[in-house]
Amino acid sequence: MTQPTVTGIAADFLEELEYRGLIHQTTNREALLEKMTNDRVVLYCGFDPTADSLHIGSLLPILMLRRFQQAGHNPIALVGGGTGLIGDPSGRSTERSLNSDDTVAQWTDSLKRQLSRFLDFNAQDNPAKLVSNYDWLAPLDIITFLRDIGKNFTVNYMLAKDSVDSRLANGISFTEFSYMILQAYDFYRLRTEHNCALQIGGSDQWGNITAGLDLIGKMGGGDAYGITMPLVTKSDGKKFGKSESGAVWLDSTKTSVYTFYQFWINTDDSDVIKFLKYFTFLDRAQIAALETELNERPEKRAAQRELAREVTRLVHGDAAVESAERITEALFSGDVTKLNEAELVEALAGMPTAEHAAGEEPLLIDLLIAAKAAPSKRQARQDIESGAVYVNGEKTTSIEAVVSASQRLHGQYVVLRRGKKNYYLVRFV
Repeated sequence: MTQPTVTGIAADFLEELEYRGLIHQTTNREALLEKMTNDRVVLYCGFDPTADSLHIGSLLPILMLRRFQQAGHNPIALVGGGTGLIGDPSGRSTERSLNSDDTVAQWTDSLKRQLSRFLDFNAQDNPAKLVSNYDWLAPLDIITFLRDIGKNFTVNYMLAKDSVDSRLANGISFTEFSYMILQAYDFYRLRTEHNCALQIGGSDQWGNITAGLDLIGKMGGGDAYGITMPLVTKSDGKKFGKSESGAVWLDSTKTSVYTFYQFWINTDDSDVIKFLKYFTFLDRAQIAALETELNERPEKRAAQRELAREVTRLVHGDAAVESAERITEALFSGDVTKLNEAELVEALAGMPTAEHAAGEEPLLIDLLIAAKAAPSKRQARQDIESGAVYVNGEKTTSIEAVVSASQRLHGQYVVLRRGKKNYYLVRFV
């Protein structure tokens, strides 16, 4: 079998990114292809620490770095320990809140730990690197900044960038106005110190990326390139990355594994194939098979289940997938007795919860009232007699039923269900 040439390998990789819809804009594609053909490319993407965790809005660029590493290139994840103190105006209509040095430093460490899950920093041939721009921005004095860096940018040039122009109507501080120059300087420093020739980012970063290319050119840093990815959108017009409870975080203490899994399970049919291309490493044949299944048997939601499995596995690991699927099955069937304590609490997080004295064995009717599963005793009786009430998955039809201590799961929990989907948790304390 004839082996593909190096040129073919590089072209195939870029074509694969284009098949997945991951390239929105690129500078000088042919020159970049030639560089990728002749050598490993060092590339970077920046992640500003604006919270103590990344969210799924950051997942696309993270996985893009991973794709480049798997293709043999050298990714750098830049955590904006310095620029995080300033605030990026891109994609925002209002000024960011400024955070303290200590807070940003703590968040920077958190992001470093998260990024290490996706990139291989110990690879023998092409290890990833992780850097913080605080290391070179913090020592930078204002005179050097203005004379050696700022002189390369005209105000007219900066005003023409979308990230700045879109903010002029509502106002933009000099602090955020200067962000573009700082990010451009990041690219220059990485180009000269790490041989980094490519920056990637979301399409809202195009102005910042091209500013970096211009600075590198003016300061004699050599050839450099930029690629942007599309901003992820949902077909229903709702913002991607938001659930009913807010942002979907990569940290399981902020967004539980089950909630994370359910976010992907609930993907609309019109979005799921696009998201499989964006967020998974399934090959074309696997995605095509799921698309056929979606078209022929949409009610099976096979594509959504595979999407949820793959992304949850990437972010949280195999054990997390198994746990999320156990919880999903338990809530679907109503049999919650097979869940361990952590899974039970996770499954019912956000659902109505009531507390009851541990020394008592209350009537079921009273528990339904306490948990606000029924507005009155009359309604509670009707629900019980009609067979609509379940205790730990078991239907109960006696209005005299008592919830005994032996029914408490893990010694302190009772799960009430009214109808098919209305769950309530009672904790005995």
